[in-house]
Amino acid sequence: MMPLVRMVYDTCGLLSLGLVLLGSLPTTEAGVVRNFLNKYPTAQAGRERVGLSAGWRFSRFESNPDSLSYDVLKEWILPTGNDFIINGVKYDRPAGVAPGSNVSYVQASFDDSHWEAVNVPHDWAIKGPFHAPNIPNSMGALPINGVGWYRRNLTIESSDNDKSIFLDIDGAMSNSAIWINGQIVGGWPYGYNSFRLDLTPYVKTGENLLAIRIDNPLNFSRWYPGAGLYRNVWLVKVDQTHFSQHGTYVTTPVVSAESADVALTVEIENKRDSSREVEVKTDVYIYDTKTGRAGADVIASFPQATVTVAAASKQAVNASVTIANPQLWGPKPDQVPNLYVAVTTLRADGAVIDTYETRFGVRNITYDGNTGISVNGKQVYIQGTNNHHDQGSIGAAFHLRAAERQLELLQEMGCNALRMSHNPPAPELLDLADEFGFLVLDEIFDVWKQQKISDDYHVYFNEWHEQDLRTFIRRDRNHPSIMAFSIGNEIVEQTTASGGATARELVSIVREEDPIRHISAGINNAQAGSEFATALDIPGLNYQGEGRGTSFSSAYPPYHAAYPDKVLWSTESSSGVSSRGTYLFPVTSANSTTVEDGVGEDSTTLFVSAYELYAVSWGSSPDKVFGMQDKYSYAAGEFVWTGWDYLGEPTPFDTQARSSYFGIIDLAGFKKDRFYLYQARWSPDTYVNSSRYPFLPTAHILPHWTWPDRVGEVTPVHVFSSADEAELFVNGKSAGKLQREPSNYRFRWDNVTYSPGELHVVTYKNGNPWAEETVKTAGDAAKLTLTADRTVIQSDGRDLSFITVTVVDKSGTTAPEATNAITFSISGPAEIVSTDNGNPADFTAFPSLTRNAFGGLALAVVRSKPGASGKITVRAQAEGLKGAEIVLKAQ
Repeated sequence: MMPLVRMVYDTCGLLSLGLVLLGSLPTTEAGVVRNFLNKYPTAQAGRERVGLSAGWRFSRFESNPDSLSYDVLKEWILPTGNDFIINGVKYDRPAGVAPGSNVSYVQASFDDSHWEAVNVPHDWAIKGPFHAPNIPNSMGALPINGVGWYRRNLTIESSDNDKSIFLDIDGAMSNSAIWINGQIVGGWPYGYNSFRLDLTPYVKTGENLLAIRIDNPLNFSRWYPGAGLYRNVWLVKVDQTHFSQHGTYVTTPVVSAESADVALTVEIENKRDSSREVEVKTDVYIYDTKTGRAGADVIASFPQATVTVAAASKQAVNASVTIANPQLWGPKPDQVPNLYVAVTTLRADGAVIDTYETRFGVRNITYDGNTGISVNGKQVYIQGTNNHHDQGSIGAAFHLRAAERQLELLQEMGCNALRMSHNPPAPELLDLADEFGFLVLDEIFDVWKQQKISDDYHVYFNEWHEQDLRTFIRRDRNHPSIMAFSIGNEIVEQTTASGGATARELVSIVREEDPIRHISAGINNAQAGSEFATALDIPGLNYQGEGRGTSFSSAYPPYHAAYPDKVLWSTESSSGVSSRGTYLFPVTSANSTTVEDGVGEDSTTLFVSAYELYAVSWGSSPDKVFGMQDKYSYAAGEFVWTGWDYLGEPTPFDTQARSSYFGIIDLAGFKKDRFYLYQARWSPDTYVNSSRYPFLPTAHILPHWTWPDRVGEVTPVHVFSSADEAELFVNGKSAGKLQREPSNYRFRWDNVTYSPGELHVVTYKNGNPWAEETVKTAGDAAKLTLTADRTVIQSDGRDLSFITVTVVDKSGTTAPEATNAITFSISGPAEIVSTDNGNPADFTAFPSLTRNAFGGLALAVVRSKPGASGKITVRAQAEGLKGAEIVLKAQ
């Protein structure tokens, strides 16, 4: 795991803007309190932020158990967003007794001992079973609907009596409502946004009952949304005069190799009933990502300021400083994602009363209609992927290690950019993007006023879009990885005058919160010159850049003509589909073909051919996209749909499978053949992207070469490589040497006749040997092998190890069509939380310890137990095969 995030997240239960271990500061100084998960240490001064992970009781109800709903509670929910209303009228909390006060679940006297004990983050739907009543396969066919109640106690010490007490929820899916001691505090309907509640008026010294209600309708998402408290929840205790939520804003208006001007805005909130004079001081340190600590030396200091904050009000303080010879943040592999931290302290009456820490990067981004995106003066072609928020078989519940693994594999492929489709991500994911050196298109909405499905965000847009958009921007704008914000995706009203007006309104709000970054949206229908497209800084073309389907009619030329100074990119490209390791015949001779039954698709097995030439009706193969991107040199790049398979949207088998076929990497994290096609395109030369992944010249052969039923039949062989010449040998005999023309992105030998034995390819670049690969015919399956992505994990109850089981023959060659039932077991201080195999049509529940191999592979996800260290043994067995085991260590 990346050292910085692992240190902060797992050692302290803290992340993002909270409390990095400063090597130069004593652990008790400056009001910085190091909090371990679910502990409540007494702090003499400063800010205390505690992760509320354990101690929850949960129950789900398929029908409404309490007669409550968002509509019933709305008048008490709406005031939660008041801090983010500038253009509209703030909401007053109604007087009198709120609905729900008499519901037993909000009362301390209710006995919840028969409810399920869970840890947060928690996704109630992921354990299944599949085929949940009335839930479409487009949403994963999992039981996301219903009302979920969460309860736990909060301990408030007597030393907290004069403090402000806040509850920060990073994400609750969806329509959340929160009670303390039987009184409703507030809530937030949009399940992807983070929000804060002020608990101060409702808590008392001692034990307090926190109750949270989640309410998911049947039809509110186009993909799997997850369900419940699926992101982290925090308790924050701080002096009544303190830094506001999202209380700092750092920009770098002037950047060069010699110096950087850094501007800082700090907002102070005084909740006392009298004014207060405070001193604000900010020092800047370098992050050392190898140790997870800030450096020992102060790199720069902002001028100290003394201000008086009026009672029950907020006060902004602005300052600037110049950093000499700055360490710049930039995207890998050509630049280094260096990070700084600004440590801001607040003093009153001679004592530190709050400390706030802000990670940031020093970098300059420019946007040009001809050259696209440049970072620190270096042009960066966008090699991006779209990614939904689920983490495969462990669902939507956020696991830091799972997110890190996803990014590791994308970066290994050469991906340098992420589109957060189509919603705000977990805050920790942006921290990882900062550290890995990804560029980010940060997106807020999939829907505005007009619906895509009956219960989606259009229900809330009119009353909540300003609050949702402002809190999203304020939360995320300090991340150097974010190059642009997106205000929507394939908005229904994009071709109308009202859609243009809404676009202008949203753009205006973003500019008020962040006047620097450019603003984009995914467009699938609006034309160049439309009000919608004109409102954007960066029109994003969904599939229009390469031409939809088999068409080569591109929207790039008319858009570039209409907006010659604007960056243009493909916010969604390709939508190629495949199921890993499955090859169907005959193979199309075209470089892109629309998938249909009998043409790259088998409606009986629910397989899509992995020759990676097939796409949905609106999409194109990667090869076609590459060609069209190269044709229009001003195109800034692409975001492929998608980097990883995800739950829901199982096109082309919309009513038969449970997860997508779009991913370059399958749901279990196994690479499809497409991975190597993109790697050849995006990582064409030898370089080292990270200490973990030294990239070398590669050549990848497909398909596998075990076809007992195809002896004597034509079985095309394709090779993915960045080489410019390749020679294929079939059982030692040359099948021909091919030159790769600039318009070709693979080598194809389409007339190879299958006979068992060996395929071997030798590739050349600029006349020199480049890479070789061999694929052999496998014998009968004989045994299992186990490998782990990491054999040492932290004993924190959060860390994960991903265990791959491979079915092999007696010589160790993978049996590529093995489907053996594999049973996993474990001993030691860990548990197997899920299994998978990457097959979108496998409806075995994810917690099952028995899983059929798919393409010779299966996966088990192992999670440590909190506070328990020692040896962990994972075993895999299958009837008729020699079993295997692997030893891990929790520490």
